[in-house]
Amino acid sequence: MSEQTFEQMLEESLKTIHTGEVVEGTVIDVKPEEIILNIGYKSDGILTKNEYTNESNVDLTTVAKIGDTMEVKVLKVNDGEGQVLLTYKRLAADRGNKRIEEAYNNKEVLTAKVAQVLDGGLSVIVDEVRIFIPASLVSDSYEKDLTKYAGQDIEFVISEYNPKRRRYIGDRKQLLMAEKAKKQEALFAKIKPGDVVDGVVKNVTDFGAFIDLGGADGLLHISEMSWGRVENPKKVFKVGDNATVLIKGIDGNKIALSMKFDDQNPWKDAASKFAAGNIVTGRVARMTDFGAFVELELGVDALLHVSQISKDHIEKPSDALSVGDEVTAKVVDFNETDRKISLSVKAMFAPEPKEEPEEDADVVSVDIEKAIADQEN
Repeated sequence: MSEQTFEQMLEESLKTIHTGEVVEGTVIDVKPEEIILNIGYKSDGILTKNEYTNESNVDLTTVAKIGDTMEVKVLKVNDGEGQVLLTYKRLAADRGNKRIEEAYNNKEVLTAKVAQVLDGGLSVIVDEVRIFIPASLVSDSYEKDLTKYAGQDIEFVISEYNPKRRRYIGDRKQLLMAEKAKKQEALFAKIKPGDVVDGVVKNVTDFGAFIDLGGADGLLHISEMSWGRVENPKKVFKVGDNATVLIKGIDGNKIALSMKFDDQNPWKDAASKFAAGNIVTGRVARMTDFGAFVELELGVDALLHVSQISKDHIEKPSDALSVGDEVTAKVVDFNETDRKISLSVKAMFAPEPKEEPEEDADVVSVDIEKAIADQEN
């Protein structure tokens, strides 16, 4: 038997490798952009950053050090320069595919950090598998701006799994809706009309505000925001405000709310404070063609008819009054049932004495003279 050269013996001692094969290597050098591994082959393996991860901002010196061992997949046995090209992320993706398939079949809830905010949704990565969560499946309500999710850990389930097309769709919405349904059931089980509860303003419209009660939203209509008059809900509430409200009514899954608490009802003592004949003072709250409404207290308005604004005749209320003017008047009518109060400035003036006719004056004069004459006699 002929003697083998050292090179032949060394080559025989080294294993052969094939494209697609999974091998284990030892890190012998690390740079920010690549890792060099001894894979027991005649050439070292090169693992670039692009083949390590899908994350572009990773510095490889922070994830590996000399002496570490890792499994990699052979991407190309000879890159043209005698080096073996390796991939870690594709091996991880292969294993990730199995992980995602199991999660899909078992309806498992996954947690991952949002890697990218896209125009149409969010992108997350699980075991090097990129999963897309469409905007319509991110939340249980429409959200125009998804940037707040950047970098956040979110929970979701896999709603579509198609490895051939590399299509993996995540769904966060169904988890939120399921959680909301549980909270809603718990909320309706404990609330009833008449309860006073705390909530958070979720949305404000021209007609009212929607209050999140912790499981369901209730509507606080503009007419129920105060015993007084509210012109614009957006001047009273903003999203995120805390609110203490009264459960006015429950109809199915609809909750009507109110902030008109009975102990704050301004009409409770109105019968004595605004009885007919009382002199009261208030401010003009609004004007109409037929008169002015005067706010006597928050929630108590009284009508000052145009005919009662002055002892002198005026054509229209604005000839004598403006919104915000202070008015002192007499209560001429109080209707507690209909909550109506009528005022009169005119009634505060005593009627002027009527002029006596000339003939009456003569009679009075004669009578006085007769009385004086009788007294002298």
